[in-house]
Amino acid sequence: MTFISIQEAITQQTGEVQLRGWVYRERGNNKLRFIVLRDHSSHIQCVVEKDVVGEEQFQQAKDLQIEASITLTGTLKADDRAPNGFELVVSSLALVGASHEFPIQKDQSPEHLLDYRHLAIRSRRQTAIFKIRSAYIQARDEFFRNKGFYRFDTPILQPTQSEGGSTLFEVSYYDTHVYLAQTWQLYGEAGIFSLEKIYNFGPTFRAEKSKTSRHLSEFWMAEMECAWLNLQELTDFAQEELKYCISQAVSRCREEFIFLEQDPDALLRMCEQEWPSMKYREALAIIKEKDCIDIPFGKDLRTEEERALMNHFQTPVCVTHYPVEAMGFYKPRDPNQPDEALCFDMLSPTGVEIIGGSERSLDIEDMKERLKADGEDPEQYDWYFDSRRYGSVPHAGYGVGTERVIAWICGLDNVKDAIAFPRTMLRWKP
Repeated sequence: MTFISIQEAITQQTGEVQLRGWVYRERGNNKLRFIVLRDHSSHIQCVVEKDVVGEEQFQQAKDLQIEASITLTGTLKADDRAPNGFELVVSSLALVGASHEFPIQKDQSPEHLLDYRHLAIRSRRQTAIFKIRSAYIQARDEFFRNKGFYRFDTPILQPTQSEGGSTLFEVSYYDTHVYLAQTWQLYGEAGIFSLEKIYNFGPTFRAEKSKTSRHLSEFWMAEMECAWLNLQELTDFAQEELKYCISQAVSRCREEFIFLEQDPDALLRMCEQEWPSMKYREALAIIKEKDCIDIPFGKDLRTEEERALMNHFQTPVCVTHYPVEAMGFYKPRDPNQPDEALCFDMLSPTGVEIIGGSERSLDIEDMKERLKADGEDPEQYDWYFDSRRYGSVPHAGYGVGTERVIAWICGLDNVKDAIAFPRTMLRWKP
């Protein structure tokens, strides 16, 4: 016999099987022990009788504590009282790795769970979240391959800022210093002149001094860049990507969504709907009229305003044409409305920005002036401006905050639970 997963055993329903995994729960008396075994696929109740396994193995079963690893041989038996409707009647048991006083117990504080994050990720909740995250990311790779895009990897160590100098992590680099990547975008833009349609998925670093439930210092950005694309085509493409990835995650992880008390069918229905789009000025008018929030033109939307706006919608919303003065140097002016940038943010129904993107400016002099206004030296970006000097073409791209999307669709209160080992202003270990 060979070992099979618990889910394979449940699907098999009958016969003798060999299982291996970790003790999720245990209870019993001096003659009978009940062990709930877990592995990556599911959980199953295992019944250990002293008269069947013998004194030595029964004592091993009796001494087991939560998270001990074991192997079991037994016969599957239908039982409506057992989780999943089946249990394993054990004929033999072996201890692989002992566990003594596992430090994660029920109802412990979030900070304690983060202190022991390397152990807390074993929970059913985190396992469900990680499965959904994995399915979402794998679906995204499929989406771009099906669209004829090429994966294009760029440096994590970069010579300049791209999203604001105040949020840079500086790193010693031999006899000089460089910065951890805030985005792949500037290098991605260079890549489209070779491959035209490219995408990436990699770690992103922002030294934002923020302690909110939506910010991480290290997160995974899913980015794309495409030649010949305008803003309308870009926002349509972003919606298509998100709908595909969410739908695929739901179809592959239905039980995990149910465990997290998220309605998978509601997510699918949302992906079948039209998602609205509006200009920044329209968004300001909505929250002024309906929420009495008066924001002057020129300021980026804060968390409060984004949440107020999204209280009036049940699906994600694209907000376009933000003020140029509040945007990055590479976001071009709308030629028909020079104080507006050809850019967009997509907001989730929970009022969190999940995607940001734009057309890319082709005006070197305008970009230089905006860099100077931000206190940057335009000469440091001369390599970037070369792409505009030698056969420049219209192009556009966006980035998806993976953890923010996962937190939204999983119904999480904090983005930290959407990544295995969160890094924040106050937490850099374990």
